[in-house]
Amino acid sequence: MVTRNVRIEGPYDFDRVLDRLSLDPLNAVDKEDRSVKVPYYLAHGEGEVIKVQATGTTDDPEFAITFENEDNLEQKHNRIAEIFQWHIGLHDVHEHFLQTELKPIFEEHIGTPIILEFDPFATIVKSIIHQQLNLKFAFTLTHRFVTTYGWQKDGVWFYPSPEKTSGLTVEELRELQFSQRKAEYVIGLGQKVASGELNLDALLHETDEVIIKELTKIRGIGPWTAQSYLLFGLGRPNLFPTADIGIQNAIKLLFKMDRKPTQEELEQFSSPWNPYLSYASLYLWRSIE
Repeated sequence: MVTRNVRIEGPYDFDRVLDRLSLDPLNAVDKEDRSVKVPYYLAHGEGEVIKVQATGTTDDPEFAITFENEDNLEQKHNRIAEIFQWHIGLHDVHEHFLQTELKPIFEEHIGTPIILEFDPFATIVKSIIHQQLNLKFAFTLTHRFVTTYGWQKDGVWFYPSPEKTSGLTVEELRELQFSQRKAEYVIGLGQKVASGELNLDALLHETDEVIIKELTKIRGIGPWTAQSYLLFGLGRPNLFPTADIGIQNAIKLLFKMDRKPTQEELEQFSSPWNPYLSYASLYLWRSIE
């Protein structure tokens, strides 16, 4: 075991992070310990478990990161920092929104960061499974999929690899209560990633527009899923999914409208929130949860 201590700029509310992560039964969260065990994906369906524990406060955030071994320590450390977005100074984001109509929401949810899903492929799989389902059943269906075809280490679940997913049958997923189409979409995604036709690593440094264009070529991935991947898979900072019902409802409530906002109104309202539209999205979602 190797432990590293990390201090970052506040505000950063890790307890809110744990609250959010604990909604998903697949996540190994311990609120009393203020920690989460993160699955770190390696090649060939292998992985390690990395523990992240908060030892500081919202205003003075500090963390202890415990690794299984010293192999590729910097790479693993950088991935944890990326997942929890420790390189983003939330102070600047907060100050920006105090000058906008989102001020009360940002004051209430101060220090709430964007947190990435733990693995790029798993991010898209999860988004496809969650499409058009209520949140409770979406988590249930995802849990069935991962616990049936994924694997566990030290109490932490790992999603099945693209290779494993590509070899599944529609009938197998139908037994878990997948719809016909959703089963086809998940298996098809696994096949494209396993074959190299979709190279998620190669997309990392492309523009938002290029990534959306490439992802939406794949059956089952529309603009909403592609934007969700950009936001929660890659942490892109300036996304505002105007077609999202939650965003529309939050805007309706914030501006005391008697109807849902139009596309033009959403663009007008969100203009002052640049270049942090992703944080506007996150905090608007929080405001109605």
